[in-house]
Amino acid sequence: MPPLKIMPKKKHLSAGRVPLILFLCQMIGALDVPLDLVQPPTITQQSPKDYIVDPRENIVIQCEAKGKPPPSFSWTRNGTHFDIDKDPLVTMKPGSGTLVINIITEGKAETYEGVYQCTARNERGAAVSNNIVVRPSRSPLWTKERLEPITLRNGQSLVLPCRPPIGLPPAIIFWMDNSFQRLPQSERVSQGLNGDLYFSNVLPEDTREDYICYARFNHTQTIQQKQPISLKVISVDELNDTIAANLSDTEFYGAKPSKERPPTFLTPEGNESLKEELRGNVLSLECIAEGLPTPIIYWIKEDGTLPVNRTFYRNFKKTLQITQVTEADSGNYQCIAKNPLGAVHHTIAVTVKAAPYWIAAPQNLVLSPGENGTLICRANGNPKPRIAWLTNGVPIEIAPEDPSRKIDGDTIIFSNVQERLSAVYQCNASNEYGYLLANAFVNVLAEPPRILTSANILYQVIANRPAFLDCAFFGSPLPTIEWFKGTKGSALHEDIYVLHDNGTLEIPVAQKDSTGTYTCVARNKLGMAKNEVHLEIKDPTKIIKQPEHAVVQRGSKVSFECKVKHDHTLIPTIVWLKDHGELPNEERFSVDKDHLVVTDVSDDDGGTYTCAANTTLDRVSASAVLRVVDVPNPPFDLELTNQLDKSVQLTWTPGDDNNSPITKFIIEYEDAMHEAGVWHHQAEVSGTQTTAQLKLSPYVNYSFRVMAENNIGRSVPSEASEQYLTKAAEPDQNPTAVEGLGTEPDNLVITWKPLNGFESNGPGLQYKVSWRQKDGDDEWTSVVVANVSKYIVSGTPTFVPYLIKVQALNDVGFAPEPAVVMGHSGEDLPMVAPGNVRVNVVNSTLAEVHWDPVPLKSVRGHLQGYRIYYWKVQSSSKRNRRHIEKKILTFQGSKTHGMLPGLQPYSHYFLNVRVVNGKGEGPASSDRGFHTPEGVPSAPSSLKIVNPTLDSLTLEWDPPSHPNGVLTEYTLKYQPINSTHELGPLVDLKIPANKTRWTLKNLNFSTRYKFYFYAQTSVGSGSQITEEAITTVDEGKMAMASRQVDIATQGWFIGLMCAVALLILILLIVCFVRRNKGGKYPVKEKEDAHADPEIQPMKEDDGTFGEYSDAEDHKPLKKGSRTPSDRTVKKEDSDDSLVDYGEGVNGQFNEDGSFIGQYSGKKEKEPAEGNESSEAPSPVNAMNSFV
Repeated sequence: MPPLKIMPKKKHLSAGRVPLILFLCQMIGALDVPLDLVQPPTITQQSPKDYIVDPRENIVIQCEAKGKPPPSFSWTRNGTHFDIDKDPLVTMKPGSGTLVINIITEGKAETYEGVYQCTARNERGAAVSNNIVVRPSRSPLWTKERLEPITLRNGQSLVLPCRPPIGLPPAIIFWMDNSFQRLPQSERVSQGLNGDLYFSNVLPEDTREDYICYARFNHTQTIQQKQPISLKVISVDELNDTIAANLSDTEFYGAKPSKERPPTFLTPEGNESLKEELRGNVLSLECIAEGLPTPIIYWIKEDGTLPVNRTFYRNFKKTLQITQVTEADSGNYQCIAKNPLGAVHHTIAVTVKAAPYWIAAPQNLVLSPGENGTLICRANGNPKPRIAWLTNGVPIEIAPEDPSRKIDGDTIIFSNVQERLSAVYQCNASNEYGYLLANAFVNVLAEPPRILTSANILYQVIANRPAFLDCAFFGSPLPTIEWFKGTKGSALHEDIYVLHDNGTLEIPVAQKDSTGTYTCVARNKLGMAKNEVHLEIKDPTKIIKQPEHAVVQRGSKVSFECKVKHDHTLIPTIVWLKDHGELPNEERFSVDKDHLVVTDVSDDDGGTYTCAANTTLDRVSASAVLRVVDVPNPPFDLELTNQLDKSVQLTWTPGDDNNSPITKFIIEYEDAMHEAGVWHHQAEVSGTQTTAQLKLSPYVNYSFRVMAENNIGRSVPSEASEQYLTKAAEPDQNPTAVEGLGTEPDNLVITWKPLNGFESNGPGLQYKVSWRQKDGDDEWTSVVVANVSKYIVSGTPTFVPYLIKVQALNDVGFAPEPAVVMGHSGEDLPMVAPGNVRVNVVNSTLAEVHWDPVPLKSVRGHLQGYRIYYWKVQSSSKRNRRHIEKKILTFQGSKTHGMLPGLQPYSHYFLNVRVVNGKGEGPASSDRGFHTPEGVPSAPSSLKIVNPTLDSLTLEWDPPSHPNGVLTEYTLKYQPINSTHELGPLVDLKIPANKTRWTLKNLNFSTRYKFYFYAQTSVGSGSQITEEAITTVDEGKMAMASRQVDIATQGWFIGLMCAVALLILILLIVCFVRRNKGGKYPVKEKEDAHADPEIQPMKEDDGTFGEYSDAEDHKPLKKGSRTPSDRTVKKEDSDDSLVDYGEGVNGQFNEDGSFIGQYSGKKEKEPAEGNESSEAPSPVNAMNSFV
């Protein structure tokens, strides 16, 4: 019997200000009674109604019950008392009603076959179990039978019967061969629901001698087999041969082949049949047809449609199954068998009956003395079940009278009950298809409220989700339930709460402010009970970075990212799944905190990857699809069809596209005759085509291969097709690139690009070369050559135009008439020089030359242009003549003028002009001379400053290397530069052109000057040259600096420094001793007395000043020194002498070491660059630096 508890019926509270109080009516069912309270028995476990047992094992019939006091048990067998004490093989488990029948050592299971019923009884009543029908399982053998071999003609129908023995439970049937391999089934051959093997038509491949039907009995784990059946299917020719061998001539007749025929049904028979099924079972309808060709089966429901989610087709649509069948599934179902020759129909009338099923099963009833209540037993079925009541296992009609109860059909009404009237009532609903039996007790108790839920339970709920706070309770009379929130006990008035009948408080949408302590209070007239529970609201777990869909190429790497945000008090567990299962256990899959990485991706890695984040309270997930792509697999099964002289059809089967659609196929060919091993492009077709019509050339031994291409790339080539040799034909094209050019004045060289083997179209490829003069009346002269691409015609006139043609031919014939091209015989050198050469000087560096063209006939070749030779022979400033290298400029075509750039000013040039053809240059024209005018000079070749003094500098220079005229003078400009690199006033000075040395006087001592120097002609100023120099320093200041250095090396100064060093050593020893004693060295007072911030000790952490302490550093710091931030003293810092900075120890420095002034005394102007201070170091200041 199910446990007693309140069904989860909801009550929504109104929006008014009413406390959340639950008034539970006395009719509530399924309320659990605590086991420490007196209560009638309740059956908790029992064996199934139809109990099939294994005869090889002990029989265990279960019967468990609870109650207070604990119930006792008894059994009936086949309607009479079963005295287990009299049967030594039967025992009852202690504290239980379960029977154990020991048949392993002795006895048989058949002896104990029967109907058993258990009764559990205590002082409050008796509960009974169902009638348990115990039957041992059976797996009988097939009866011995002789099976004759079967011989059929090809195309006939056949049914191989199985007829398994009747077992308990029924056997599972399947057909196999002697090797225990299942026989293949199809639309043509299939097994029926009854186990027979049906052939719609037989084929020769059905011939075999081992058709074996097997029956598997799962309960006993045994398999039985039928005798093998032999089947031979023979063709018509074989059948006629057999008949002729066994019959006389007069008896012989010819066998005819099985003709194609429309379908007929092998099962079920006729046009109509009936089928009855019980509600809740699986309805299986079967139609198997024979015919040739094999029929196809279709199903429809007359006047209705097949249920979508419960309809399934099995056995190649020969079986229609509807699960969880109901009365609404009753009706006429029609199966239709079709083939090209016709169709046949069969109608199955289905009736759905129903064993009894509960509408309202009776529930345990707990009443307090004087209360009223009802037990309801409501069931349905087809036909309508009959309701019968029992009390404590006895029909209520013969049970003792009870004035407090009244029976009204399927309801018992109780009024003013008393404690002595507690009992167990049984309701039995039965029809011809089965029965239902339910126990429900009426327990009369007077009990104050009690809370069954544990105290101080902590509920943790995710925000914005419902929260359920339990308050399981018991009491008689049934208590009222009230909820409070908070320690002050304020009653809940909001309408956002829902109270369930079992006392549970529901918060439909829990928020952060829902956190707190909740109190459940149960009250009845006998008392009150309360319980506290606690609620915490947690932030939901979220995936803030979801994995993204990916498309990657096979062999590459892919990474999925999954970032999770969660409540800080919850610890999430991140799990990666593939296709909703575990990741493959391979090293290629690696997971870190936020990423899943898959390396060397393969095709099997494609699928859906899910990142699931789990906490103890919630679970979120996000998925991404990985599509693994790659270049296509190569096509295969290449086939050549429609083979013609100049075309063929190529067909292929595409390979796998590897998840990226094929966009095109590339077809290549190999000419095994002319270029074995070399593949050429033939054609391209779209990725949807699998055939191509290819144009072919004659006399080629073709092989083809195909490559597939998608967005990832191109596949490897397919295997080569078979070879196909086309017939020879005359060439269909002539050589290209035909030219006629002479290499000598008396020849014509004819060249062409020969045809390749593929273009020859046949054997014996040759060329017919023809030529004649263009302007003459001569006939064509021809010659036939082979294996060459050049022919030389000798004895031609010089540079005469010729008409030329080259025609291909082979053993089959000539190519079409070739095109005629024009060429020329060989060239010779031009005969005439250009005349009337004129020169126009444009400026000092540019001249323009003109000439008259030569007659074209005198060129004796292709005019390529005119060439000017020019050279400089005299400088106007120097009256000597000297030859230099000649320069050449060529002007293309028929131009009659040109420009000569880059001439040197103030110079004398000569030039001549020559005509040029393909052979070379003609004679030169007469030399023509011209002058270029003056220009500006180049910069002086050098500039040096020598002999610097306090107030003078001497400049020496060399004239410009290219004066480009007559120098008129030099210009010198100069200006001083101060220590900040600022320029002073500019002085301009003119110097005669015949000078190469100049001295500047009255300059400032120890001053830097910048000089600008250039030459001039009458045309203008040339480029300048610059230089800088410094006048010497004052001798008096240099002497003072020398004396200062001398003082620093005097003996008295060295002795003083040694005394100071000794004092410092003593001071350091004292400091070290006192620090080791744990005290502080009192340097603070001395430092304050000197009032020098540079020598104050600094705290290392913040840079503030304070006392020295042995807690931080065990090495004393040198006053006045600077310690780097890493607490190390650089050697170069400690070795430097302050004297080097010009003011001894009075120099003060920034943290970066830069000079910022003096501590005290007078301020001196900074010395000139490279000079030391003239002031001697002070011994007093030196002492101060070490105090």
